[in-house]
Amino acid sequence: MLTELNKLRQFCAYQERSHHETRYKCLELGLRGEEVDQAIAALIADNFLNEERFAKAFAGGKFRIKQWGRKKILLELKQRQVSAYCIKKAMEEIDMDDYIAVLEKITAKKYLSLNSEPPIKRKYKTIQYLLSRGYEQDLIQDALEKVNNDNSDSF
Repeated sequence: MLTELNKLRQFCAYQERSHHETRYKCLELGLRGEEVDQAIAALIADNFLNEERFAKAFAGGKFRIKQWGRKKILLELKQRQVSAYCIKKAMEEIDMDDYIAVLEKITAKKYLSLNSEPPIKRKYKTIQYLLSRGYEQDLIQDALEKVNNDNSDSF
């Protein structure tokens, strides 16, 4: 079990991992039952595994790098079986001003890229794109209105 534990330490040191991912890795390494629980307890005790730290890093990274919306991040964390408390803490990491700024930026970029489309289709496609990225409907509407107002001012 010592070599498996060292492999798990490397696995967790490489990047933040959820408890679910680590449990799956334990099974891949051939650990079963009580051994899995002992290995995860050892990783937590040695601070190689911390679900709250994972959730914060995941949410922050997906927002900053991939520009995902809160809904998509939330669903992904739930799928990774992260606790509700850790999900709440992770969502607090996303600054609302930054969130709105990113949403407005990608709304404008998408909307302007569809300039050959009729206005109603252009708006529909932009909304669908932003919904698929995990942004909230009401915030999308506000961002679209801002883009429309900014574009009408420039003509």
